Amino acid sequence: MASRSIASIGSSWKQLSFNLTRRTLSTSSTASASPSASNPSTTVSKSKRKKKKNLFEVAQFLPNWGIGYQMAKTHWSGVAYQITKINLYKDGKHGKAWGIVHKDGIAAADAPKKISGVHKRCWKYIPNSNKTQQITPQPEPKPKPEPEVQAT
Repeated sequence: MASRSIASIGSSWKQLSFNLTRRTLSTSSTASASPSASNPSTTVSKSKRKKKKNLFEVAQFLPNWGIGYQMAKTHWSGVAYQITKINLYKDGKHGKAWGIVHKDGIAAADAPKKISGVHKRCWKYIPNSNKTQQITPQPEPKPKPEPEVQAT
């Protein structure tokens, strides 16, 4: 009985090793025949789709987390929010935001309102906002002292 179990182990080992070599040979021949395996630079050169960002991921690179800057959703045209307040959660990618809505560059409301959809991945920074166009005032020229005229 012991010889029967040893014989079955030996035959199963032979079968496994045969299947393994057969798989190895079949995959190596198909891999060399495929054009992408022979030229790996073509698979690397394909550009990956750029992951869009939510409002907080856009604001994190701006000074003071984007307060005072304008942001809008990518599919909006002519509408943007000037950020006035941000409540940020600990992870830095979630939270709440408030802002003043601007339509065609003009404030459409006086008071800020809560911005909806801040977690959706479709936000962009509007670079021509008022915050970035800080105009430095020119110093006023000092008046020249007038020469004193002495009466004779």
